Amino acid sequence: MLKLHYAPNSRAERVLWLLEELELPYELNSMPFHPEALKSDEHRQRHPLGRIPVLEDGDVSIYESGAIIDYILEKHKNGGLKPTVDSAEFPFYLQWFHFCEGMIAQPMNTIVVHTIILPPERRDETVLGQAQRLASKSLAAIETALEGKEYLIGDFSGVEFMTGHCCTKLSDLGCVTDEMPNVKGYVERIESRPAFQKAISTQ
Repeated sequence: MLKLHYAPNSRAERVLWLLEELELPYELNSMPFHPEALKSDEHRQRHPLGRIPVLEDGDVSIYESGAIIDYILEKHKNGGLKPTVDSAEFPFYLQWFHFCEGMIAQPMNTIVVHTIILPPERRDETVLGQAQRLASKSLAAIETALEGKEYLIGDFSGVEFMTGHCCTKLSDLGCVTDEMPNVKGYVERIESRPAFQKAISTQ
């Protein structure tokens, strides 16, 4: 059975969401998002930097959320969530699958640091503003790509667990505005999915 090492409000949510979406059996090791747990000797044996998620599958132990999602889709039941290599959608699947970590993650992390993690006296409004503008530019690209579509490559796919998940987080941070109706609708469709709701409510 698959075993997911997990902490709430982290990239591990996207893996848990996929497991729920595919109705795969799994065991969950829910850990507090705190150095005491994540930097423990026990967890560092799973991930040398003490990060999550980590997925165990028999003798295989793998980390990095995108790698885990791709592994599950290839190794287990992809549920039609990854187009075939010879399909017209495949290049765009790859593009949007990696867009979140390449373009969204850095400004999003900066926004979190300067609105949530740091105490008010240590927050930098200039740095925050730069990050918000970068996030808006990434969301503008998504807004254009979603024109006339419900999901980024048309049908619901593995892309949603990566870039779609990031969009929900940016929405939570107030970055998805009324000037982005396609992204707003996209986030609403994702958040209405029962598997997503279960994943983000898991502690």
